[in-house]
Amino acid sequence: MIKHIVLFKFKELLSQDERVGKSNNIKLSLEALKDIIKPLRMIEAGVNINPNENYDLALTTLFDNWDDLKFYAEHPEHQKVSVEIRKNMEQRACVDYEI
Repeated sequence: MIKHIVLFKFKELLSQDERVGKSNNIKLSLEALKDIIKPLRMIEAGVNINPNENYDLALTTLFDNWDDLKFYAEHPEHQKVSVEIRKNMEQRACVDYEI
């Protein structure tokens, strides 16, 4: 299985309230993909509540294999959410590993 973890930091130009609001909206959009993209075994998104850290949103997903992860990444519904993320994103970090 492949675990895919992504951290997002949104633009500093946004106020704290705007960043939290964007994070919550994106969280809901990402989690809704579970019912749409069948190879997606698990998805969890969380808005950072620690004011001492830099990233605003964490995403954890689980797939059976690399092909399923690629299918998810290229899926049109995932791409719609990605467009919204990129409009607001300043920085992204990602780790993929086998479990």
